[in-house]
Amino acid sequence: MVGERAEGERRLTDGLTFVDVCSGAGGLASGLESAGFTPTLLLDDKQQACETLLANRPHWNVVREDLIDFVPDEHRESLDVDLLSAGLPRVKSTAAVGRPDSEPELHLLRAAVYLVHGIQPRAMLLENLPALVHSPAYEEVRRFISEELTHLGYRLCWFVLNAADFGVPQDREQGVLVALKEPWFAGFTPPRATVDTHVPLGEALRKSMAARGWAEADAWADQASTVAPTLVGGSDNRGGADVGPTGTKRAWARMGINGGAFADEVPGPDYVWPRSDDVAHMPKITVDQAAVVQAFPPDWQIMGQKTARYRQIGHATPPPVGRALGVAIAAALRSL
Repeated sequence: MVGERAEGERRLTDGLTFVDVCSGAGGLASGLESAGFTPTLLLDDKQQACETLLANRPHWNVVREDLIDFVPDEHRESLDVDLLSAGLPRVKSTAAVGRPDSEPELHLLRAAVYLVHGIQPRAMLLENLPALVHSPAYEEVRRFISEELTHLGYRLCWFVLNAADFGVPQDREQGVLVALKEPWFAGFTPPRATVDTHVPLGEALRKSMAARGWAEADAWADQASTVAPTLVGGSDNRGGADVGPTGTKRAWARMGINGGAFADEVPGPDYVWPRSDDVAHMPKITVDQAAVVQAFPPDWQIMGQKTARYRQIGHATPPPVGRALGVAIAAALRSL
């Protein structure tokens, strides 16, 4: 077993390390990196996600493989780590009622928990939908996770965060599980908000909306005065890139954005803003602007064509949330 070293053997002056599974575009991994963690292995089964990770961090050890097929013994040298992190695909509520093994998302969740057996990190971080934390529909799933991790000597902390509280210009609630081995659990406190005031969508996109000389960019930004609705990455089996289901599109329309598709570029100097309730005449955001809404670093490259790029962005954990979680976990791991 990879984690057979005595607990606490790692000197506190050493850097903290982590393995990240279902890494996607690297939102969670980049956030943890900015909190002082170094990844030893990142796992994803999608080629474009792996290309994104390597485009931004060529030195990272990126493995393209399905988590369900991942064999820890084949990567033993990379798995002696402090933290296992997993930003998993969202489990479906209808699948969670009495059918814990019936959906791919739940298979991945179980595989991530079983991976703890092989790695034995000091901490585990699992990010998913808020209902996983509190909904009765997920009680059986929570029970499975609790029984598996408690048996291995972990204590669990479930909570919900909103990305807007961490400077992300988006109303995005996320369900989080942090599990730590007994000696370090007492030192953990869920992260608190890092901003006093939420960042409005208009403020976040003001500069990019004006980049091609659109004269009314400031006026548009002034009326987009609240955080954006949640970006929804969508399914790999469904259509092209848009901001999400009908209700989400209506929420974007109230901010003056046509969410039915993504633009190839922001409005130019000739664009006349009709200030109409007709969605068809509203400007669209670009995929690069979606990355801003998700609070990726400005220089973070997302690889692939438009739809693939947006899905990577929409499925990601916003890096500032990953950073806040990393800071809180690091504080616990260094508390002894």
